[in-house]
Amino acid sequence: MNQRGYLLDMDGVIYRENHLLPGAGELIAHLLESATPFLFLTNNSVPTPDDLVVKLERLGIGGLNARHFYTSAMNTADFLAEMHPKCTAFVLGEAGLNAALQAARIPNDSMAPSYVIVGEGTPTTEKIGKAHEFIEKGARLIATNPDYWCPVKSDVSRPGAGALAAYLEASTGRRAYYLGKPNPYMFFRARRLLHRQTHEVMMVGDTMETDIRGAIEIGIQACLVLTGSTGIEDIGDYVYQPTCVMSGVDELLEEIKGKGRTDRLSSPTLSSFNLRKPQGTKHHSESPLPRRQRPAMTR
Repeated sequence: MNQRGYLLDMDGVIYRENHLLPGAGELIAHLLESATPFLFLTNNSVPTPDDLVVKLERLGIGGLNARHFYTSAMNTADFLAEMHPKCTAFVLGEAGLNAALQAARIPNDSMAPSYVIVGEGTPTTEKIGKAHEFIEKGARLIATNPDYWCPVKSDVSRPGAGALAAYLEASTGRRAYYLGKPNPYMFFRARRLLHRQTHEVMMVGDTMETDIRGAIEIGIQACLVLTGSTGIEDIGDYVYQPTCVMSGVDELLEEIKGKGRTDRLSSPTLSSFNLRKPQGTKHHSESPLPRRQRPAMTR
C-alpha cells in the first residue's frame, strides 16, 4: 500500500538541549508501530548512526537502529564514492565523518590527498595548516554541510563546518563544495533510502535555510515546526515557503493519526498570523539565540 514517508530533522524537532520536545516520543513510537517509513536527517557530521541510536534511547525513544539515520558525513561519503571511487582524503572532522569515509572505502591520506574534507570539530592549528597546504597543491575542498554556526543551548552556539570551510576558502582562494542540507543530493539519497512503496515524502524541520529550502528544491513536501531555529515571524523573509507550518511534532502526530493532510493555507498555526513584515527587518536564522550582527546560518 502506498503511503507517505517522513524525513525528520533532529535538533529543534525531536529534542532540544537533551530534552525531548512534546509529542516526539509518541510520534516515533507511532511511526514504528504503523511501519511508516521514516529517516532522521541531520547536518551534524560528528556522531555515527549508532551514537544517535544511543542518544535517543537515553532520551526515551527506543526501537531504533542505525538504518533510521542519515547524516551529512554519510552523505559526503556517498557523494565521493559515486563521483570519485578511487579518491583519498585529508579529514578535519570527528568520529562520524571518519567512520562514514571508512565504510565507503575512502582512505585517509596525509601526503597527497585528492580532497580536504571539513566537518564539525576542533582541529589543531597544525592540521588546518596542512589542509591549507594540500588545497594549494591541488586538493579539492569539500564541507559536510554549509552551517556557519549551530545552536547548542538557547543562548549558546558553536562554530559549524561551514565556518572552517569558509576560512580555508579565504586562505586559499579556492571554493568549497557543500554537501548536507540543503544540497539536493542529501535529499535525493535520503529519499532513496525510504521504502519503495512510499508515494510521497515530507521533510519535517525547524530551519528554513536547510530543511525547508532543500525539500522545496527537490520537489517534496516541507513541514516547518516552530520548536527550533525559525520563528513564525521570520517565514515571510523567504522567497520559498513551507508546505505547512506546525507548532511542533505533536501537531504532526495528530494529523497522521487523523489521516488528514494539512497544507500551508490550512495550517492551524498560520491561520491567525500575518506573514507580512515591515521592510528592512534583518534576517536572523536562529530566533532562540540573542540577536547579534553576523551572517545567516548558511550561505
